[in-house]
Amino acid sequence: MHAINVISGISMLGVLIGSAALVIILSVFNGFEEVILSLYSNFTPEIKIEPRLGKTFDPNTAYFNSLHQDAKVFSYTEVLQEKVLIKYDNKPFIGTIKGVSKEFLKNRQLDSTIQSGSFTLKTADQDYAVIGSSIQGSLGVNVHDQFAPLEIYAPRREAGAATNPLNEFVVRSITPSGVFAIEEEFDDIIITPIDFVRDLLGQSQNVSSLEINYKKGADLAGVQSAILKKIGKNYTVKNRREQNAELYKTLNFERWFIFMILTFVLIIAIFNIIGSLTMLVIDKRKDIAILSSLGANKQLIQGVFFFEGMMISVTGCIVGMFLGLVFCILQQHFGLIKMGSRISVLDAYPVALRFSDFGLVFLTVIAIAIIASGVSARLSIKGLNDIKQDL
Repeated sequence: MHAINVISGISMLGVLIGSAALVIILSVFNGFEEVILSLYSNFTPEIKIEPRLGKTFDPNTAYFNSLHQDAKVFSYTEVLQEKVLIKYDNKPFIGTIKGVSKEFLKNRQLDSTIQSGSFTLKTADQDYAVIGSSIQGSLGVNVHDQFAPLEIYAPRREAGAATNPLNEFVVRSITPSGVFAIEEEFDDIIITPIDFVRDLLGQSQNVSSLEINYKKGADLAGVQSAILKKIGKNYTVKNRREQNAELYKTLNFERWFIFMILTFVLIIAIFNIIGSLTMLVIDKRKDIAILSSLGANKQLIQGVFFFEGMMISVTGCIVGMFLGLVFCILQQHFGLIKMGSRISVLDAYPVALRFSDFGLVFLTVIAIAIIASGVSARLSIKGLNDIKQDL
């Protein structure tokens, strides 16, 4: 009996640790997802309108103007962007120039992305550029040197066959004011006022896209659907998830991959219950036979062992989820586990609790426990008639 109790305790401990690990790992992935998406949201609008065909379109229409005046709109940014050659101190870099209108600066989180300098795009009489960290690292840009501007090269719209290749490009100079860092996808971008890019590209009124952010509480799904109905098939209207489809797919893939690994570990832990219940059945074979002789049917006998298996699993699961919850709360408030990197944006591992994860873990444990307990319960009545004859 002592050995059986020890094995049952080990089985319960396995379920406890597996359940706690699942809750903690899922919560950490939630935390990383929120952090990554919050960083992306600095440069990814809630709604983005682009032409379905071609690079640019004219935003000066009655509908787009009414959209700009909508009371629910927080910021309405006109964007004109293109691939360009950037030179600094005779060193070249191929990047993307993104010209933005004034409302782009309404984003209060922009300053949090700055590594050096400031997020300044325009003063009274001068345009400035804010560059990504990839550009700064490749060119060695010093944003504090006001006498060393960036040179931006863009192909002429009416380029022909010229003897000097440089005549095929429009060249403009602009002073860098700051360096931002978000993620590799954005860090090769140079952000400038849209008027600077209009002059560079020779686009007097067209834009590449419209980036719209709404005030809190707005129904973004409804807004997106309404815009699609109004502007027709000539444009695409994307929310943040659609703009970063690969990112969301990657995050979900990693999340479910880790979940499946830990679930496999949990299956091994729960199926240890079969071993402990099998030993209990062997030890209680005479008691089972006597109980059967007193009138207990096979369903009742099976139910006893099935209930014991479920009790071990459910108890371990509930205690494990509770300990996982306690750890996650402590991690949120005190940052017990550090990232271990001095240059990391995060000091400690981020955690975000979602009650759906607790439900998922509980249902996973219950499903596996039903199978394991069912197998053990079937063993309890195996050879029951032979035992009764021996007695």
